[in-house]
Amino acid sequence: MIVKPLLIILVIVVFALSWWFASTIDKRKWVSFLIALVLTPFVYYYVLYPVLNIFSSYHHVKYFDTKIWEDKPGFRYEMVENLLQDSLLISKSKEDVRVLLGESEWYGWNDAQKTNSKEQWNYNLGFKPGAFNNTQECLEITFKDNIVSNIREYQIEQTFEKED
Repeated sequence: MIVKPLLIILVIVVFALSWWFASTIDKRKWVSFLIALVLTPFVYYYVLYPVLNIFSSYHHVKYFDTKIWEDKPGFRYEMVENLLQDSLLISKSKEDVRVLLGESEWYGWNDAQKTNSKEQWNYNLGFKPGAFNNTQECLEITFKDNIVSNIREYQIEQTFEKED
């Protein structure tokens, strides 16, 4: 585990709150200190840390790997940041993109033609973990003259039907 300033601040806050709680049990300061010292790691790892993970939008970032992209589509959202930052797709041909990402999952809509455009490839990236998250992450790749011209990440809000 890497010690960062935020971790130190959170541990100090949890320790202070544990000491405050322990002082309501016993008025002797050394007993309160010992109780707080024992309680702090438990409160941090079993109360605060899970709550932070549920309500924060943090997720792991992985390097792009074609095999994982194809085999585990639910984890694509972890690799897309590396894919966009390193510009792995810019100036690639359709065939190069097909080799890296596989066949397009659906084509984007072209308003001018009133049909799906084979120049806009879309891929499902899955759902980022977190509480109350109902948006699906997607990646759209636009081609111009058979070469990648634009890449954008967007979200689609998912609605679920009620069962009768």
